[in-house]
Amino acid sequence: MRVLMPMTSTATKERGSRSRDRTPSSAAPAKAKPAARTRERASGQGGKRLAAAFDTVSATPALAEARQRLLRASEASAPSGDEVAAAIESDAALAIQVMRAANNGGGPHGRTRGVRQAVDILTVSRIREIVDGVNTYDPFEHPNAQADRHERFRRHAVATRHAAERIADLARLAERDELAVAALLHDVGKLVLTELHGPFEETTDERATPDERIRRERRELGIDHALVGAVLVRRWALAPSVAATIERHHSPKATGHAAAIRLADLVVHYASGDPVPPESIVAAAEQLGLERDAIAPLLYEFPHSGAALKRNTDPCPLSDREVDALRGLAEGKVYKQIASELSLSVSTIRTHLHNVYRKIGAVDRAQAVLIAHEHGWI
Repeated sequence: MRVLMPMTSTATKERGSRSRDRTPSSAAPAKAKPAARTRERASGQGGKRLAAAFDTVSATPALAEARQRLLRASEASAPSGDEVAAAIESDAALAIQVMRAANNGGGPHGRTRGVRQAVDILTVSRIREIVDGVNTYDPFEHPNAQADRHERFRRHAVATRHAAERIADLARLAERDELAVAALLHDVGKLVLTELHGPFEETTDERATPDERIRRERRELGIDHALVGAVLVRRWALAPSVAATIERHHSPKATGHAAAIRLADLVVHYASGDPVPPESIVAAAEQLGLERDAIAPLLYEFPHSGAALKRNTDPCPLSDREVDALRGLAEGKVYKQIASELSLSVSTIRTHLHNVYRKIGAVDRAQAVLIAHEHGWI
């Protein structure tokens, strides 16, 4: 392991031959003019530059402290998979390396959707080997523009993950581990654009909203960071659903995980004092079926509301209708009310709930609701 220093011209020349040492250059390349871009496309240079940018971002360094904590967690006498996963999720760079390793090699691509599952598949000893090869940065020991850029990316990624998990709890979204990965990587395309065009985002008017910033990317660069990030995530062989979430996380019409990350991103920017119109937050929440009263506590609590929400990676054994019926019980409704809301007969609701009790080993409604809450199924 080595701590990254600002790159010299010699290091820049060597970058293409040593993939482990690839880190974004602190020197901002000149922004390509339209004519230059046309010549690049004609000569194939544009594709080569994009591939080089992908390779560099694929070797993004981790915060030295985050890497050290992960090593400590993995070297414990009895390593906890949950603690190892939590350490990985503290840094997008660590998550990138672990998720890539879990989804490449033998087996279908995209088979591992979350960090906790990746820990089980790879084993703790294999994760230690992966982490040993991760470069690091330390913004205090070696302060420079490059380290500052990486740390801003890491902090925003982790903050968005925290917010997305809280939103998923409010909106009752499933596949929380997959959501966490998408939240950590949602802005990875910005690192690619920085490699291609220099610190483009830093030249944007500081009063610009997140939506205005991405429109400027499309207008001046011909592409945006959400699309570029999705392309890179597919290149890493992560789950197609993770790539699709990243690609759509700035869309006002996003649904599901993409809508949750859009809302989380807006909340994080708002909490950081960035310009975010309140109506855009309300509109994003509405895409998840959340009313204004539901998001007011979210803004108050963010970034931390106490203990971190615990996610369970056990797959839900219930059908969608069984989950809907169980949610009705959790809200204190009787069979007739649940049946009316779901446009089903009372006998059908009774059958669904009987199946719920049998599948999860509950003896009554109270135990069924408790078990489902503990596992994050409702």
